[in-house]
Parts: sequence; C-alpha cells; structure tokens
Amino acid sequence: MGALAALANPSRLGIFRLLVEAGSEGLAVGRIGAALGLPSATLSFHLKELKHAGLLAVRREGRSLIYSANYAAMTGLIDYLTRNCCDGNPAICGLSVDGTKETA
Repeated sequence: MGALAALANPSRLGIFRLLVEAGSEGLAVGRIGAALGLPSATLSFHLKELKHAGLLAVRREGRSLIYSANYAAMTGLIDYLTRNCCDGNPAICGLSVDGTKETA
C-alpha cells in the first residue's frame, strides 16, 4: 500500500498531519515549510511523494501552490487498516464489526 509507505517517513507524516488539521482550504507550500522547518528542496520531494501516493491534492492560486489532504484517500486508508488490523478481528482493536468505536 503506497499510502502507508509514504506516511512511514516522519517528515511526510508531519506534512500530512499538518494538512489534515488545516482542513479543505489547505496551505501554501511556504506555510508548510515554515511550520515544519523544512528546506524547500526537501519539502518539494516529500510533497511529491505524498501526492504520488494519492494522499494530497494540489491547486494553484495565483503564483502559489496550495496543498490539502485528500480526505477520501485518508478514509480509504483508515478503512483498510480497520478491516485488516488485529488479525481480521475488529473487536481486538476496540472496534465493532462495522468499524465504529465500541463503547465500554
């Protein structure tokens, strides 16, 4: 699963978490780099990897590139993990059969 491999890198995970928290408006590349202290060449590489994995969307606003999390891909990844974790037994993960969190 390419998304898991992309998120295995600490810098890419940090970028993805930042963009998930930013919401559908996303963030300009410069703001992402400033928030995470990543040099532009390194940031560009990581953004490319996340986009290639289908986890990010990008749009142009004037001269800026705005990146945002691809929530459909994120939901698909969570669904995949929920269905396939814990040896196929969602109850071990504290989840009901439909994938919702069980309450005690």
